[in-house]
Amino acid sequence: MKKLVISKLFLYRHRFAIGFIVLGAAYIGILFGLPLLSPGGLSEPEMESAAQSYALEFDSVFRGDIADLPYRALQKISIMAFGLTPYAVKLPSIIIGALLGCLLILLLNRWFKNNVALLASILAVLSASFLYLAGSGTPLIMLVFWPTLLLWLGSRIQGVTKPKPLYCFAFAFALLASIFTPHLIYLALFIVLFAFLHPHLRFTIKNLPIIPLVLTVFIIIMGVAAFVMAAFINPPIIAKILLTPDFSFELLLTNIQTAFLPFFSWSTALDSSFLSPFIGLASVTLAVIGLLSTTKGFFASRNSIATCLIIFTIILSGLTPQSAILILLPMAILIAHGLRYVLAKWYDLFPDNPYARISAIFPIGLFLGIMIISGINHFIFGYRYAPMVADKFNNDLILMDKNLTHGSTLYILDDEIAYNFYAIMDYQGIYHVANTLPENTEDLPKNFATLGLHEDMPGEIQRIITSPKSHNSDRIYIYTTIQNEEEL
Repeated sequence: MKKLVISKLFLYRHRFAIGFIVLGAAYIGILFGLPLLSPGGLSEPEMESAAQSYALEFDSVFRGDIADLPYRALQKISIMAFGLTPYAVKLPSIIIGALLGCLLILLLNRWFKNNVALLASILAVLSASFLYLAGSGTPLIMLVFWPTLLLWLGSRIQGVTKPKPLYCFAFAFALLASIFTPHLIYLALFIVLFAFLHPHLRFTIKNLPIIPLVLTVFIIIMGVAAFVMAAFINPPIIAKILLTPDFSFELLLTNIQTAFLPFFSWSTALDSSFLSPFIGLASVTLAVIGLLSTTKGFFASRNSIATCLIIFTIILSGLTPQSAILILLPMAILIAHGLRYVLAKWYDLFPDNPYARISAIFPIGLFLGIMIISGINHFIFGYRYAPMVADKFNNDLILMDKNLTHGSTLYILDDEIAYNFYAIMDYQGIYHVANTLPENTEDLPKNFATLGLHEDMPGEIQRIITSPKSHNSDRIYIYTTIQNEEEL
């Protein structure tokens, strides 16, 4: 009878590859099921994003309207293809979130050993914060997507004797595309500066093949020229790309505090669309351990990049609080560093005892399992039942679909964001949507609806449609201008 050798088993030899495949499949499955897990409604930023995306025209780039252009184009295609639904609004972020999760897994797997990369990837992509980001129908996800893509592409170039020209070109195009996202032009400048100041990266640039190097520089120059041209054609785009409209240096510290309070508020519920804490205490603990472990070899590019990204994120959040979302990337990297340190210390205690080394699997597995399950529960139930958070989302689209017939007239008064959003259904021929009442009451349709209650509204209220998700639960009022029982 042959002795069973574990190392020769198929499952053992390919355990990490199987683990990454299972993780990727689980993550993508969860993402595309997000509408069933998440609140199901839309927040005001999502409505505003959808309205801006639908208003995008083919010649927008020639008119200098380049802010969030790649995301806007994808979101418009989604709405045109699937109609104005919560899923269609969120679908671009879900798709980009799937790519982001895969990129993060690839990045960690390239920088760390398989066991550390797998564990850190599980914690990162299955966290409540990551799931929220991937399910939010706004360009917010691009603030994390572009830096992650650039880091992964950079890892395929740096430290490689002969990097493939394809990765060089892709890096240049990604760097160019990233400046369309507001405030990420600072990231592009930061990357260029960091590359020339860091000795390892400077050596990599110096040893790049001449043709990829020249073409990469040319692509970057063309991108800068396109940005300058857009700024010349549409001067307000400068403020939109570089700063927030109401920015002032007096608000710098206030913006930083506002930005990070939801991330690290573990005892207080906040009036925010971010469910606090946005990052769990256990994850922060691992990240702190990882940060301390990188101080010894800080000047290695892999060790210093996370710290530099955190500093960059803090500075950027002073310009606009929403930029704080970028901290998810360095947090994932530092969590990997923390796991590597903990595992290494455990293995050092028992260098020659395989049973003791293997025994670490059980407490670590239990710890990670608790983190993952609690994070997913935090996401599912928190966004549904935390009053101050759930109130930021509404399910008016679902209510309209159930209670208004095709061709109904809907008046949306004194709410520009809501009007611009629901006007999409007017363009699509679903409802007649207006933001003003006719001057003569005789011109009112026999039956119409309003979003919310308005004083002195002509007509008689026939029905009030309510929602359990909103603090102002009376969402839609259905009127008739004649005494009959006809309804919309």
